[in-house]
Amino acid sequence: MSLPVAILAGGLAARLRPLTETIPKSLIELAGKPFAIHQIELLRRHGITEIVFCVGHLGKKIRTALGDGSSCGVHLDYVFDGPVLLGTGGALRKALPLLGTAFFVLYGDSYLDCDYMAIEQVFWESGKLGLMTVLRNLDQWDQSNVIFKEGRIQRYDKTQRTPDMKYIDYGLGVLQAKVFSAYTEDVLIDLAKIYQDLIAQDQLAGFEVTHRFYEIGSPAGLEETRRFLEQRKDLNNELHPTIPE
Repeated sequence: MSLPVAILAGGLAARLRPLTETIPKSLIELAGKPFAIHQIELLRRHGITEIVFCVGHLGKKIRTALGDGSSCGVHLDYVFDGPVLLGTGGALRKALPLLGTAFFVLYGDSYLDCDYMAIEQVFWESGKLGLMTVLRNLDQWDQSNVIFKEGRIQRYDKTQRTPDMKYIDYGLGVLQAKVFSAYTEDVLIDLAKIYQDLIAQDQLAGFEVTHRFYEIGSPAGLEETRRFLEQRKDLNNELHPTIPE
């Protein structure tokens, strides 16, 4: 049985306004269904059926639309940010009672088709507290922010980038729950800071993926992902045509 996954879907999605003033980013329709459904179906195909949405802005709409996940063959839970925003790390800490001793984490605007089971295996074999997936990016899909050499993540910084950063944080990680014991409760903490602290302790494993990511965090990314999912839908229809009754 695979690890559960936490999906960070509590952001304000300011870059997609006015679209996201009334609908959360996760429910934007692409290729005939809400983006969150595409995420859920992808995770299910990779053997992941326990999913916790960490929600905030318009989060009740996400829960109403997706329900308990049974219609998609998975089990969904929801954890709400509350009146005080605690950052991506704080949202994960709030969800720990539903996630167990270790879990995947990804962002609510990312579509990541990779080998989740191989990533989980490398995580356990590493013996480390966390794992970050990385992609050799060379500033192609977004600005690179990781130094990854000889299988080790040596540096990660989304704000102070350097020319020797050839890789990018792919957007999928694995964490042991005990990582969060190092941080004071009810204090804002970002997932990026947790990753950096783990690197400093030599407790962050790395896993290189080879297929690009898709994201809907920006208008350009949204349209690119829309085209990708439409093409995948068309291909699937060609491979599995509907038989007329």
